Amino acid sequence: MWIRQPIVGVLGHVDHGKTSLLDRIRGGVVANREAGGITQHIGATEVPIDEIIRICKDILGKRTFKIPGLLFIDTPGHESFSSLRIRGGSIADIAVLVIDIREGVMPQTKESIEVLRKFKTPFVVAANKVDLIEGFSGLKGSFVLSLKDMDSNKTEKLDDKIFQISSQLYREGFSADRYDRISDFTRNVAIVPVSAKSGYGIPDLLMILAGLAQSFLENQLKNEDETPEGTILEVREERGMGEVSDAILYNGILKRGDTVMVGTVNGIKALRVKGMFKPKPLDEIRDPRDRFLSVNEVRAASGVRILFQGEGGVIPGSPFKKAAGDLIRVKESIEGAIRGSFKLDQEGIVTKADTVGSLEALVYELGRLGIPIKKAEVGPVSKRDLTDASTNSKNENKIVVAFNVPVQVRDEDVTIVESNIIYTIKDELQRVIEEIKQKELSDKRKEITFPTKIIFLPGNTFRISKPAILGVRIVAGTLRVKTPLMRQDGRPVGTVKSIRTGEQSLSEAKQGDEVAISIDDITIGRQIKEGDILYSDLNEREVKLLKDENLSVDESMVLEEIKNIKRKENPFWGI
Repeated sequence: MWIRQPIVGVLGHVDHGKTSLLDRIRGGVVANREAGGITQHIGATEVPIDEIIRICKDILGKRTFKIPGLLFIDTPGHESFSSLRIRGGSIADIAVLVIDIREGVMPQTKESIEVLRKFKTPFVVAANKVDLIEGFSGLKGSFVLSLKDMDSNKTEKLDDKIFQISSQLYREGFSADRYDRISDFTRNVAIVPVSAKSGYGIPDLLMILAGLAQSFLENQLKNEDETPEGTILEVREERGMGEVSDAILYNGILKRGDTVMVGTVNGIKALRVKGMFKPKPLDEIRDPRDRFLSVNEVRAASGVRILFQGEGGVIPGSPFKKAAGDLIRVKESIEGAIRGSFKLDQEGIVTKADTVGSLEALVYELGRLGIPIKKAEVGPVSKRDLTDASTNSKNENKIVVAFNVPVQVRDEDVTIVESNIIYTIKDELQRVIEEIKQKELSDKRKEITFPTKIIFLPGNTFRISKPAILGVRIVAGTLRVKTPLMRQDGRPVGTVKSIRTGEQSLSEAKQGDEVAISIDDITIGRQIKEGDILYSDLNEREVKLLKDENLSVDESMVLEEIKNIKRKENPFWGI
């Protein structure tokens, strides 16, 4: 048995400074490397207890710790990544809820609180960006030590902001106060003023986290079962090694040579651990500054890079567990986690993403937009995906969304929307769908004969027959080539063969235009004569379709005139 380091989830609203806070702790810069400046995948950073003691030495006093350190999980902050936060929150022992001290509790903050409430995860509030409050710019070191030399005017401004956060948290069901005023941490949420920019308050935050873990989580942190369990965070190609998997081991001991059950693109497979590598303390598993250290075993809780022996194709987001005991039950539990709770439709777009968490986030966002999803999978866009998309009956569903994955094939019949930023995909997808719908509407309107009224202008007979060519004015509506025409008595007079103005051929002429048209199979002076009023010769099917069209006032009036003409022979025509 041993006491493992607690897993600390870092949650909060987008841009409130979660990754920047960890950057300050580990002295690196990961935030600037993220696509769009937003953390879109879970990351892990280990902070050894010796480093915590060094940072907090001025305020620790005689406190000692049994825990070996803290393992931070940096989770995406935007609301669409709720599933990733849930995955992070579910394995977190304690959490840091980062709140911009100026903005307070925001929508994604509330969502993060719900995640913590659901998993009954204790948390500490890091009231970030305190350096932007007057009187706190440029301060470093411990917050509580700085209070000794601070006048009351400065602290009052800070306390006003903290009171606002306390009030907002109270409405969410939590009693909260500045950490140095709390006597019972089981009843009150600690608020620690910090600045990720200057490092101010970081010693206080680390001390509180380590102290709470030591005081209240010791039994929870005792690791008696050595069966290794974890979650795959990322899968990547490493030069000279091939496919490697970045993971969090949250239970047991993982050894080189162990065989684990894990999700792959070809189903749940038993893969042998060929090699394991750990980032140096305070380095970040996603993007380390230094070379990884090769290790023979890893104890929970740890971030670790695993080299599996076998076919590869490990799915990011998949849980893994040592292949021991009831293997069928182990396999079923992993399959359930990978499959998730996606609600798929028979008709809908195809979505592909690089990780299970990203896929869940994508499905969540598209669901909010009411966009149906036919297929949701992890991996690159393949020919099969294009085939699945092309078999949709609706053109607006013949789309493949590729989030942060390569597109291996393309097809002119399928639109591919791709980006490594989920909100860019969302906006582009909406634009593409609207564009497809507008084109369909335009094509549909071209197929329907619309209400049109024209007059045969006197003195504008250019050819009597074969074909008859005459000059007309469009009184109402739009006259298109292939429009069938009728007289005021309802008698058909042929179809418009062409429309011209001068030497230019037109596909249509609008209200007010004067153009020359040609009509086959009539002779001017017999079927029609100069001065006649002609109408588009609609059928009843077209009248029903026109009910869904946004007709102009003039078009609606002409439609009523056409109905009246037709009803002289059939009183129920067009009803």
